[in-house]
Amino acid sequence: MVKLISWNMAHREEAWRFLLDGKADVALLQEAVPPPTDVAARLKVDSSPWETAGAGVDRPWRTAVVGLSDRVEVNHLEATSIPEAPYRGLAVSRPGTLAAALVKPRDGEPFYAVSLYAVWETPHECTRSEWIFADGSVHRLISDLSALIGQQSGHRIVAAGDLNIYRGYGERGSRYWAGRYETAFARMAALGLPFVGPQVPNGRPADPRPPELPEGCSNVPTYHTNHQTPATASHQLDFVFASSDLIEHVHVRAPNEVDYWGPSDHCRVEIEIA
Repeated sequence: MVKLISWNMAHREEAWRFLLDGKADVALLQEAVPPPTDVAARLKVDSSPWETAGAGVDRPWRTAVVGLSDRVEVNHLEATSIPEAPYRGLAVSRPGTLAAALVKPRDGEPFYAVSLYAVWETPHECTRSEWIFADGSVHRLISDLSALIGQQSGHRIVAAGDLNIYRGYGERGSRYWAGRYETAFARMAALGLPFVGPQVPNGRPADPRPPELPEGCSNVPTYHTNHQTPATASHQLDFVFASSDLIEHVHVRAPNEVDYWGPSDHCRVEIEIA
């Protein structure tokens, strides 16, 4: 059994110490700042800059795949910008939003672990719009992730992270946004990486249920706004995808109970691979 944690750390340094208490083998991190010196010695981290590129916004944090135990070997893949990527390399549309590594368990078959983060974007000034959106970033990530798929089936990939979109509905019940978001999940499934969780009962449902959340929806809240607490968190922004051949071996859970939430505005997502 290999245990992974996917977590948006909200660029909080204290989250690193909290992470080490989770008894996981590998962490798929988003919005991660450099680990404290006393913690860094216990981690297997790649040497990429701790920043996320893009569009005139300062983001001194990034995604990372981090080895946490000696039960696995973690071999990081170098992700570089599209203009700088070598032939057959891992080209990333926005460096800092995707990190990948080959994970070799001491007992078991290797697999690729990928951490994803979809940054918020704004429409071009010509639109005069005040919207923000993240599905454009999600589709860039999916395009980048495609480089790790070289056959129709038989690949072994687990990809997870904060996508900043909803699944199964749109803001305030918008069918327009629900349709845009659904295209991201459909694209992942078409690649051979269907959504695998977390979902009820592997996580606490929102209570009270937000009005736009469809009846019977099995989403679990993984994020709370500045006006909420872990107890009142209402929306799921964090998702896990796995190769079709791995699904029966993957168990995903959101430990979003109030006492277990942690120091970030996102709860951790636990992924176990048998």
